Amino acid sequence: MCRNIRPLNNFEPPATRDEVTAAALQYVRKVAGTTKPSQANEEVFYAAVKEIAHLTEHLLDDLVTTAPPKNREVEADKARARAQLRYGT
Repeated sequence: MCRNIRPLNNFEPPATRDEVTAAALQYVRKVAGTTKPSQANEEVFYAAVKEIAHLTEHLLDDLVTTAPPKNREVEADKARARAQLRYGT
């Protein structure tokens, strides 16, 4: 599950709220050990996702770097090339 969490820092344009929430959801799923919470745990599960997403937005806002921003399409192309080498066609 955690392999789906992508780096979000130092991209132009910056990470969207949806990307941050998706990463938070993946994190909570991994920690909870489930992809879908039971009805008894649904409220705390999604409260955790919301809180982690909020904290992640603050983290991304506060991080400082001197590196130039990365281009999403260039990084996606690099990832596809790595996957091609790793898995073949």
